[in-house]
Amino acid sequence: MEKRVRVLVAKPGLDGHDRGAKVVARALRDAGFEVIYTGLRQTPEQIAEAALQEDVNVIALSLLSGAHNHLFPRIVELIREKGMTDVLMIGGGVIPDADIPALKTAGIAEVFTPGTSTTTIIDYINANVN
Repeated sequence: MEKRVRVLVAKPGLDGHDRGAKVVARALRDAGFEVIYTGLRQTPEQIAEAALQEDVNVIALSLLSGAHNHLFPRIVELIREKGMTDVLMIGGGVIPDADIPALKTAGIAEVFTPGTSTTTIIDYINANVN
């Protein structure tokens, strides 16, 4: 029996809107992934600890508040400090195109903006999980 890919879907910061994250979480589950959803208003520390405890392959961050330039790199830093160097980190939400290169430099492998199909996200994870 092959081990299923485990994905942590997380909502960092004070962002209180999670409809998109829930849509993505359901699509990932329907595609055969194990999905752990953290709920709203998680700190970077809570997300990193949940990822470690749940032994995930992927962390999918969703943010609409505009704090992505601060929160996403902080989460990457904490994940790496915990030795989880093989975890694929992706992000999504309302993120300006101009901010995406810096997020990728910080360790976010891919950024999915509004309108991205869930199939695109699923295909990306399947192609990039070690």
